[in-house]
Amino acid sequence: MNNGLNENHADFLSLSLSTPSPAAHAPPPPHHQPPAAAAANHGIGPGKAITIPPPYPWATTRRATAHGLHYLLAKGINTISGAVQCKRCDRRFDVEHDLQKRFSEVAILVMKKKDDMRHRAPPEWMNPSLPDCRFCEQRNCAKPVPSEKKKDINWVFLFLGQMIGCCKLAELKYFCKHTRNHRTGAKDRVLYLTYLEICRQLDPNGPYDR
Repeated sequence: MNNGLNENHADFLSLSLSTPSPAAHAPPPPHHQPPAAAAANHGIGPGKAITIPPPYPWATTRRATAHGLHYLLAKGINTISGAVQCKRCDRRFDVEHDLQKRFSEVAILVMKKKDDMRHRAPPEWMNPSLPDCRFCEQRNCAKPVPSEKKKDINWVFLFLGQMIGCCKLAELKYFCKHTRNHRTGAKDRVLYLTYLEICRQLDPNGPYDR
């Protein structure tokens, strides 16, 4: 892709992130429906609540759903953190990602390569590069610590670190189920949809259609 198109991608993203958004408030409450009907509409099994306590400051009360960038930045949330564990020494530690910088990296990658991806996650998403261990200094070895419950998965952290590929297929299907995306097919297909959906959640005005 030529430099002109690259500049257009960067300009669009810069405009999207700098334009004031009227949605810098928490999302409005959902339209009232009978509990059973509302749960069914959101793919939630019997006996489970439609909303959950937000597992992270950047998550909403909806499963697998994050607040938008404008909302997070307005709240002073500029970094996203998550726990990782070294595969060599087993030590755990937290990693922080700069929200705007890392989002820009992923968003520009999507806009530049989406047509070439052909609805499939590229190799770098399927086999993610991992952080280096800050204790034993082993390179590319610190995997995200898995969540005991799917509703507690730190999706934004994994997205910013381009480590969603560390998730199991069942976890990706859970994400797509609760965000109303197709969840059938091979892992590269479901992983691709997961990345695009999180792009849309964080930047609703961006060009992240399939």
